[in-house]
Amino acid sequence: MGNLPTIHVITPTYSRPVQKAELTRLSNTLLHVPNLHWILVEDSQRRTPLVTHLLQESGLNYTHLNVETPRNYKLRGDTRDPRIPRGTMQRNLALRWLRETFNKNNSLPGVVYFADDDNTYSLDLFEEMRNTRKVSVWPVAFVGGLRYESPKVNAAGKVYGWKTVFDPHRPFAIDMAGFSVNLRLILQRPQAYFKLRGVKGGYQESSLLRELVTLNDLEPKADNCTKILVWHTRTEKPVLVNEGKKGFTDPNVEI
Repeated sequence: MGNLPTIHVITPTYSRPVQKAELTRLSNTLLHVPNLHWILVEDSQRRTPLVTHLLQESGLNYTHLNVETPRNYKLRGDTRDPRIPRGTMQRNLALRWLRETFNKNNSLPGVVYFADDDNTYSLDLFEEMRNTRKVSVWPVAFVGGLRYESPKVNAAGKVYGWKTVFDPHRPFAIDMAGFSVNLRLILQRPQAYFKLRGVKGGYQESSLLRELVTLNDLEPKADNCTKILVWHTRTEKPVLVNEGKKGFTDPNVEI
């Protein structure tokens, strides 16, 4: 691919009935993106056969990691609860892997993107982010109780604030799917991680980004943040009330 920057896509995942369906959908999207490296991190004590087989059959360039979030760290859905949001330890492990794998003076161009497995992604998004100099940003649909949240961009093409209802005065009031980071910046700022403690709900993104850039450094993409290229869709939780009844589905069949 010559000097085409590699996109390192970090995806935390956990076991649930729709896990394989969501990972299959995401992997089918990523297959169409050239020069991409998928870092899939399981919230598990060990790498599971389901995810291992899916990656082996995906046709993608991938790295398979795992770290289990301790039970006492898991969020209970209450914003006042100090426990960490799902995926935090998994994203941090992926950041550590990148720093241990690539030299901070490495000249190979790359971009880091946090792509959860329950979102829908336009292929255009990946080409938008590929030439990120520091941190690129764009809108995300179906978050914060809105049709979309977005950076505010002025006539000069600079980000000056955030279109969001929830705490718009956050340093970076943006969804996890709404930004990408230049790999070299990640490598040169080893202190930049998602904080595990002392971070209010909705501030995880800010806890990382404030260690990397200022508001003035942000690079608006998606036609100055006027186009939607990623949707926080989520898969409907399946109704499995008849599972376990004798003579019905085989529990050994992987779904």
